Amino acid sequence: MNDAARKIAAVAPSEQHYREAPNNIEAEQALLGAILMNNDAYYRVSDFLKPIHLYEPLHRKIFEVAGDIIRMGKIANPVTIKTFLKADEKVGDMTVSQYLASLVSNAVTVINAEDYGRAIYDLALRRALITIGEDVVNIAYDAPLDMPPQSQIEDTERRLFELAENGRYDGGFQAFNDAVALAIDMAAVAKERDGGLSGISTGIHSLDSKMGGLQRSDLIVLAGRPGMGKTSLATNIAYNIAASYEGEVQSDGSMKAKNGGVVGFYSLEMSSEQLATRIISEQTEVSSSKIRRGDINDADFEKLVACS
Repeated sequence: MNDAARKIAAVAPSEQHYREAPNNIEAEQALLGAILMNNDAYYRVSDFLKPIHLYEPLHRKIFEVAGDIIRMGKIANPVTIKTFLKADEKVGDMTVSQYLASLVSNAVTVINAEDYGRAIYDLALRRALITIGEDVVNIAYDAPLDMPPQSQIEDTERRLFELAENGRYDGGFQAFNDAVALAIDMAAVAKERDGGLSGISTGIHSLDSKMGGLQRSDLIVLAGRPGMGKTSLATNIAYNIAASYEGEVQSDGSMKAKNGGVVGFYSLEMSSEQLATRIISEQTEVSSSKIRRGDINDADFEKLVACS
């Protein structure tokens, strides 16, 4: 069949398929039933699961109301919740009150509440991915004149990044046994690493002695007036870490830093060429202003080439 024939070929109604957004109503019912039967089940999922993550609008409202009641220190059950829902709303042949009672009567255990919550959350992420994908296609087809493709790419990357950051349910409380094991692992790493640091060495001994190196969970802010050397210090630390990088192959074939690390450097002030010029200048002790003006002699140029 040629292309023209394909375009006019009609699809029989029986062959059309409607794809429903990913959801699991049974898991939502099981979770809500567990919560209404034993309010402790709510705290197993409240760290990561929000009402918006549930697919069925009525389930969203039940979860929201139950959470508000539980956080107030009161009991959430079919009797206390039904007053906050529309009395005339129907769920099939059942009233809301009957539906709430059926959720509890069909609930088996609260042990699996977290598993239900994670399944619901993962499906919500999939629906969000579908929405982003549909928006990418639709905007690409009908993009406004003032929106170049690069802007759409950046907007899509931003939305995906936000989804990746928010799409994690590994927060909340951590068992103390796990925390202690991590602390012992850090001590073992510090014992084996050059310099005896639990974190990554900045290459500046006075700084390392105060901080113990850069730790995985640290957010470090360098504050100072313009021209005080903040970027210079940051580039020196980045260079020292990258220069001392020593990888180690793990049992699964992946690489792990034994010393130093792989560095990503983001700057809103300078281009990559300017940053490279600054680093080369610092390593060769040739003024960056002279490099930019070309005011260097043969000996300086040879030093730059050798450093690069």
